[in-house]
Amino acid sequence: MKPVKFSTFFFTLLVGLVFQLYPWSNSGVIIRPDFLLVIALYWLLQAPYHCNIGWVWFAGLLVDLATGSLLGQHALTFSITAFLGLIYQRRLVLFNRWQLYLYLIFLFGMQRILIMLLKLFAGSELPDWTYGLPVISDLILWQIMIIWFGELSRPKKL
Repeated sequence: MKPVKFSTFFFTLLVGLVFQLYPWSNSGVIIRPDFLLVIALYWLLQAPYHCNIGWVWFAGLLVDLATGSLLGQHALTFSITAFLGLIYQRRLVLFNRWQLYLYLIFLFGMQRILIMLLKLFAGSELPDWTYGLPVISDLILWQIMIIWFGELSRPKKL
C-alpha cells in the first residue's frame, strides 16, 4: 500500500466533522454513527504517521465544543477508544475479517458505554435499548472506509 497524503487524512477528518455536525432528524439521530471517531480510528490504525491519540483527542474535543455536550466527554472516550485500538494494532492486521469486526464492536461498544457512564454521572437518565444501534452504523462506516481507502496494511508473506 502506498503512503497516504496528509491532505487526504485531513480532508476525511473534515468531512467526518461535517457529517458529525449535520442536523439529523427522526430515526437518523438514533442510528447516526460517530463519524469522526470511526474515521480517526481508521487513520490511527492505517496511517499512524499522520494520526495519533492526540489527533483523536482533538477530534473528540471538537465534537464536544460543536455539540455543546459536557466538555471533554467525547475527547476522553475517543482517546480511550484510540488507546484500546492501538494496544492490538500490530495484531489487527493478522485478524481475519470476523475477528476484526468483533474487535471493532468491542471498541465502538466500549465508547458508547463510556459516554453513557459519563452522562449518568452528570445526572442523565438511563438510555433505552436503541442507544447501542450506532455501533452497527459505525461498522458500516468502517466498511465504507475500507472500500475507499483499503484494508489495514498486512505484513508481506515470505
